[in-house]
Amino acid sequence: MASRHFSSKAYWENRCNGFTPKFSFQGQTPKEWTVWNKTARKALLSCLGPFPQKVLLSAETEYSVKDGPVIRERVIFDSEEFASIPAIVLRPTNPSPEKSLPAILCCHAHGSFGKDTVAGLRSTPEHVSEIDRMNYDYALQMAKAGFFTLAPDLRGFGERRDKQDISPTRDNCDVNYVKGSILGAFPLTLNIHDMMVCIDYLETRPEVHPEKIGMMGLSQGGAVTAFTAALDNRIKAADIIGYVNPWAGFGLSRGNFCGSQVVPDIYRFLDTHDIAGLIAPRPLLLEMGLYDDCFYFQDLWKGFEGVQRIYRAAGVEAKLESDIGTCGHAFVGKQAFNFFSQNLLSKA
Repeated sequence: MASRHFSSKAYWENRCNGFTPKFSFQGQTPKEWTVWNKTARKALLSCLGPFPQKVLLSAETEYSVKDGPVIRERVIFDSEEFASIPAIVLRPTNPSPEKSLPAILCCHAHGSFGKDTVAGLRSTPEHVSEIDRMNYDYALQMAKAGFFTLAPDLRGFGERRDKQDISPTRDNCDVNYVKGSILGAFPLTLNIHDMMVCIDYLETRPEVHPEKIGMMGLSQGGAVTAFTAALDNRIKAADIIGYVNPWAGFGLSRGNFCGSQVVPDIYRFLDTHDIAGLIAPRPLLLEMGLYDDCFYFQDLWKGFEGVQRIYRAAGVEAKLESDIGTCGHAFVGKQAFNFFSQNLLSKA
C-alpha cells in the first residue's frame, strides 16, 4: 500500500523542513548587509500591504493625576478614519525642561487586560496576578526610572476588544484577521500603523524629546515592536522581549501565534530574526526567559544568533545586547533600564 499523509501538522512541518526564506540574510560584509537591508525592507512592506491614511490626532486627555512617584494620564487620539487609540501616559512627577524627556512606547502582550497591566493598574486580583507572573508593568517601571511612557491598546485588546457573539470561544485576533483578509487589510499592519501614530502623538507632547524615543514589548508586544522599529527610524532603541525565534518552530510546528502577528507570505521571504535585524544599526536589546514555555529558550537563542549575524555584518555588533533571565515568559528587566538610559537618556 502506498504511503499516505493525513496530518496537517506534519504537512506544515515537512513543508518548512530545511526551508530558508527567500530574503533571509546570508551575507557577512557591510556591503552585503547594505544591499540586503534595502531588499528585505522592500519585501517586508510588500507583505504588509497598504497602510491606512493618517488623520488629525484630535488628542484628548481625560484625566491627569498624581499616582505615587508618577503622573498618570488617560489619553485618546485618532489613528485613521474609523479607529481611535486609548492609551495611558505615565511620566515623572518632577518638572523637566520642555522637550527634554526620553520616551518609551510600551506594547502589551496577548493578555487579558491590554494596556492596563503594562501600565501597572492593579484593579483586581486577576490584574495583580498577571503583573506579578510576568513582571508585566514595565511602562510603570520605566516611568519610575525617569522615562515618559505611553501604553496603548492594540487592536482587538483592552478597550478595543469586541465580544464575539457568534462564537465567543474563538480568538478575537483570528476573527479580525479573517475579516481583514477579504479586504486586503491585516491586524498586524494596522497595529504597526497605530504604533507609528503613537510616535506622532509622543512628538506632540511638550515634555518629550523627539530624538529620544524608544519602544519595547513582550510577546505579541515584542512582535509589534520588531516590525514597527524595523520600519520607523524615529525609534532610536528597541527592546524585544520573548519573541524573536524561528517561524518554523513556534509558528508552523506549534501553531503558537495568532492573526495579529502574521501577514501573508511573511515566512516565504523573512524569518523573525531578519525582521529584528532590520532595526540595525540602531541599538537593540533581546530579552529571553530561560524557562519560557511560550517561546522556548533554545529557539530564542537561535533567533538571537540570527540577529547577531546581521548586526556583525553591519559593523554594529556592539549595539546588540541580550538579557537572559531565570524566569518564564516575562519581562526580564535586568538590563532594560541601563540599555535605555545609555541610548536615550544620555543621547545628546
